[in-house]
Amino acid sequence: MDAGKQVCGRDPDSQYVELAVEVFTMLADATRVRLVLALRDGEMSVNDLAGIVDKSPAAVSQHLAKLRLARFVTTRQEGTRVFYHLENEHASQLVSDAIFQAEHSVGGTPRHHHVQDESAQ
Repeated sequence: MDAGKQVCGRDPDSQYVELAVEVFTMLADATRVRLVLALRDGEMSVNDLAGIVDKSPAAVSQHLAKLRLARFVTTRQEGTRVFYHLENEHASQLVSDAIFQAEHSVGGTPRHHHVQDESAQ
């Protein structure tokens, strides 16, 4: 009877719920969140990212390898240099939403609401 019915990805019984948990697990690391934030504006090399997140290039490479396996980032090679960029806009949006939620947790009116209020004037 329900054989032709497709389950919406956002339903509580969706097959994607477990995968969504893996996405949150991948982002449960401050360095990886910082890397996603750094890559919002475009591609960067490991050394550039290491300087931004204040970690060694070796540590950044390990985090980027995990993000690459999870399909958060992809690479482009130019000679011996590898450049990383976000696979799509969803990782950036997810991290932005998490930051917005964090702003709510400290009380008061979050900064992102002030920006929206000012643009409405």
